Amino acid sequence: MENIITNKKAFFDYEILKKYQAGIVLTGPEVKSIKSGKINLGGSFVVLKNNEVFLLNADVAPYQPNNLRTSYEQKRSRKLLLRKGEIKELIGMSRQKGLTMVPLRVYNQKGLIKIEFAVVRGKQKIDKREKIKKREVQREIQRTLKH
Repeated sequence: MENIITNKKAFFDYEILKKYQAGIVLTGPEVKSIKSGKINLGGSFVVLKNNEVFLLNADVAPYQPNNLRTSYEQKRSRKLLLRKGEIKELIGMSRQKGLTMVPLRVYNQKGLIKIEFAVVRGKQKIDKREKIKKREVQREIQRTLKH
């Protein structure tokens, strides 16, 4: 599996409860654009509508801006492909208060574009500070071990 892009901010801002892997419905130029790394997951999220799962606010830049169709929308909602059992599980989880779904990474698996998203709970500011402290302590330890 070749990682195309990772949403690092999601790992810092949220506590990941359960991960899911899904296919994504794309047009031809969007696939080429994503394979070249022109996708931004910042501010994007996953929602359920009518027992279907959609990715919203994912910004896919045009593959060839000069040959762009006039009807192309960079931030359109894109349908995610999951099994029925997984969708039912997501419906149950989405009813719980404080849980949301966020994309974690986009990757290429056997020529197909896949997206990994997770059901997450937002972290408190205190938790984020503790994580930063731990990271700084680890860096300091590594520096002292090198010298």
